Amino acid sequence: MLFIKNTFSFMFFFLSRHWYEIVPLVPTLAGVAYQLLIFAGVWQFFRLRGDGKTPSSSTMPPVSILKPIKGYDPGAYESFRSHCLQDYPEYEIVFGLSHSEDAAAPLIERLRREFPERRIELVVCSQNLGMNPKTSKVLQMIPAARYDYLVINDGDIRVERDYLSHLMRGFRSKQIGMVTCLYSASAANSIGSRLEALSISTDFAPGVLAARTLERGLHFGFGATIALPRAVLEKIGGLESLVDYLAEDYVLGARVAQAGFRVEVSDQSVETFLPAYTWTEFFQHQLRLARGIRDSRPWGYFGSGITYLIPWAMITAALAGGAKWSLLLLAAALVLRFTSAITVAAGVLHDRQIWRDFWLLPLRDWVAATIWLASFTGHSVTWRNTEYVLKDGKLLPKTPAAPESQHPISCSSPKQ
Repeated sequence: MLFIKNTFSFMFFFLSRHWYEIVPLVPTLAGVAYQLLIFAGVWQFFRLRGDGKTPSSSTMPPVSILKPIKGYDPGAYESFRSHCLQDYPEYEIVFGLSHSEDAAAPLIERLRREFPERRIELVVCSQNLGMNPKTSKVLQMIPAARYDYLVINDGDIRVERDYLSHLMRGFRSKQIGMVTCLYSASAANSIGSRLEALSISTDFAPGVLAARTLERGLHFGFGATIALPRAVLEKIGGLESLVDYLAEDYVLGARVAQAGFRVEVSDQSVETFLPAYTWTEFFQHQLRLARGIRDSRPWGYFGSGITYLIPWAMITAALAGGAKWSLLLLAAALVLRFTSAITVAAGVLHDRQIWRDFWLLPLRDWVAATIWLASFTGHSVTWRNTEYVLKDGKLLPKTPAAPESQHPISCSSPKQ
């Protein structure tokens, strides 16, 4: 009876509101439910991270790490070096550059001198196979990879010594076709960089955990790390059809899932390093990511509008004239948002920056809500100072280029 009474009381309260109070109140309440879903996702992450034992050295298969790189990212050498320090029996590292004069080429030679015992290949990928330069490079690097397990990660990723061991532990069943990694970002000393890092730790990662819980599994991957058997990659048709996709990591994971395999999240996160973004650079980067997700997961992305809990709660309080109930709801929203953000950033990603920057969360959420709205206003994106048009998840040149003759994939491996 008490439940029925409370239900009727809530319905009466809800229906007695003015329409302009109800409009923002609905997404605010949905946002509260979303924050609770994040906590469920965190609980599931910690519950499942203990599944499966770390394989013994005799059963850990050899691995080829593929790192497509361009130019000199912040902390590049230490990031490259972290891959050479793996506590893993047998693996190789294949770096891919567009040309031998790339600023990162001397760093690879330095790595070879420091780690002569490691197999380190440098592949110069001269062919432009599509609009996505990363995927184009990886396609030309794969022939140089010797092993049956491939680990693809971005050039700016830094890893722990047991990175490969944790990844391979993820393949505890033949039904698992891909293992991917959450990641945190080390911010440079600019407000744009700090907001970007905050977005990754308190918006992207919580969203992944919530989606994993809601959808009963993961159906996409992240460029920070994609690990998969060569046989699975061949079964889904390889990477050739992905060379024009902006969010190729998402599409690759989706195709693995559609082929009947499971996509798992590693119990260890990795780290990326951000440049000192200006406001314009930050906005352009976030808009590119937003439009990429919008084209990859249109309905899910549209529904993500409810995740901006603080803006919705503030709008509700403002339109309700600061009524007591609206201020209590705003206070609850702030507590939930800050708690879930800190739980994921500090507890899951071990991102210590959250303690410095958590007070920026309301600003970050308002900026993110603005970018979410802006993402529906067009289809153009800027990537590495080049403008593209996004259509059905694929990149098209803003100005169509003259057709080029088709060449077979060719690559060269400069030696010491």
